[in-house]
Amino acid sequence: MSYQLSAVVADAELLREETRELDHAVLGELRQDFALLPVTPQLVLELTGTPPDYRTDEPGPAQPFELILSPALTEVLARWSVRGPLAYVEAEFAGGAGHQAAAVWLGGGLAWGPRFDAALDGPRPEWPINAALVELGVEPGRWIDPFAELGLHVERSTEGWLAHGRRGLSADYWDELADEWEARQ
Repeated sequence: MSYQLSAVVADAELLREETRELDHAVLGELRQDFALLPVTPQLVLELTGTPPDYRTDEPGPAQPFELILSPALTEVLARWSVRGPLAYVEAEFAGGAGHQAAAVWLGGGLAWGPRFDAALDGPRPEWPINAALVELGVEPGRWIDPFAELGLHVERSTEGWLAHGRRGLSADYWDELADEWEARQ
């Protein structure tokens, strides 16, 4: 089973305010009043005026993201972070192999990271996306880690999150369907 994500995660209201005038911004509702903004080539072009650039080699600790975070894009993230913390997160897995990376902006600048991990053999709280979500203020709950607590496992790809957001679904959508199905049995 594969998983691929390129997104900004932040307080839902912050993302709604910052993206309300954008044609290519689609927000996916997460738990704890957070939202996810899938980062697509169309969105990067709309935000920066230039097409996105991607690495041709594998990401690693020195260059953690597949999407090259251009000065224009990091300027947008820094500007948005004046209103509150936000994280850019990437993950890509297939057949158990893959990586994840994350960075957090706050107060107009990079505040944490970027961090990268391709082994994911350390404690779950230290995995880049989980650690970044804690920096954003995600609270522990009934789920195994902050990633699942917000519902980032609900969709398996950036495209899935686009469809999720366009349909106006919540992160609890699949749980609600399962509860409905169990109630009918």
